[in-house]
Amino acid sequence: MDFAFKRQDETKAITSSTIKTVPLTCHGHSRPITHLTFSSQLGSSSSTPQYYMISACKDNNPMLRDGLTGDWIGTFIGHKGAVWSARLSEDATLAATGSADFSAKIWDTFTGETLATLQHAHIVRAVAFPPGVRPTLCATGGMEKRLRVWDIERAVNSTSDLATPPDCPSYEIGAGDHTAAIKSVIWTRDPNILLTACEDAKLRFYDLRTSALIHTFALACAPTSCELNSTLSGSSSDDAGTITAAAGKDIYFLSPTAPFTLLKHLSLDRDVASVALNGQARKFVTGSPSDTWVHVWDYDKEAEVETGRGHHGPVWTVGWSPDGRVYATGSEDGTVKMWKYGEGGASASGPVLEIYELARDRIVLVPSSGSKFVGSTPGTAE
Repeated sequence: MDFAFKRQDETKAITSSTIKTVPLTCHGHSRPITHLTFSSQLGSSSSTPQYYMISACKDNNPMLRDGLTGDWIGTFIGHKGAVWSARLSEDATLAATGSADFSAKIWDTFTGETLATLQHAHIVRAVAFPPGVRPTLCATGGMEKRLRVWDIERAVNSTSDLATPPDCPSYEIGAGDHTAAIKSVIWTRDPNILLTACEDAKLRFYDLRTSALIHTFALACAPTSCELNSTLSGSSSDDAGTITAAAGKDIYFLSPTAPFTLLKHLSLDRDVASVALNGQARKFVTGSPSDTWVHVWDYDKEAEVETGRGHHGPVWTVGWSPDGRVYATGSEDGTVKMWKYGEGGASASGPVLEIYELARDRIVLVPSSGSKFVGSTPGTAE
């Protein structure tokens, strides 16, 4: 088995103050979900927000979905091993994935085509794009213990159909700094600053203008997740965001800008596999390797306010939508679930989310001009 945990104490987890929510379930993957992220909110003339979500899975096939409804859009076919990391560019035109097949891939999200394959000497655990429209760089890290930045401009901007994707040169940042596997790479909203979370229990911040290590932050133990989330309301006039990291039973919230201040450190009564922050609402959500529930916490009160039940395995990855209306969770049980934020799953400002169940069939991309993706099975919710 891929996991083992003790039966959770239901009398402890469900209290009078706990609010039950009913999630939207996104089927399609056949093995445990390893990572999920949302795109930024895209400009639209309509009142309905538009953004996308990508999920990585041990079934080798990352999936793209509508970030608000959970509707399937496409499946990226090409990796030969488990996919550990998946991210979308800010404008959602590109996707990057890192895999156990010793490669990272860059994908066109309109056609599903592989634009570039970035070969490594070991498993790729982390990928990241810089901020901006259709970026021409991608950062990777993993079991090689090397942080690399790749020039993908030729692959991304090629106007001709190439039988073989062009080679993408790379250069290493902080050679020799990492003494263990890199679990996560974060490109902050300052395009000059990169962050790594390493199994040697350190977060490292690099300035790309000098390729120099400019700050190191020590964690209690090896990190299980590290993400860039929204800015805490009332904390800053800019939109730099907030770094959230989990390590053992500890959660850290840090500023992504110099001097990289520790904003809050919490120690919980259970191990934390993943954490994500809704800065505007000042709430955060966690998943744990020791139970099957989704836990929502009040940032200021440092108290659990909601418990989501529905997964049948540990929750390895969590993320908030860019507008804070939805949070998504990925589990050992092979499903992605989407939860409407707010008491009892209701939010005065949020859209009404109906309960969808997406097709279980494995779906393969077929390029089609003028459309996002076309699959062999409809990807709409029922």
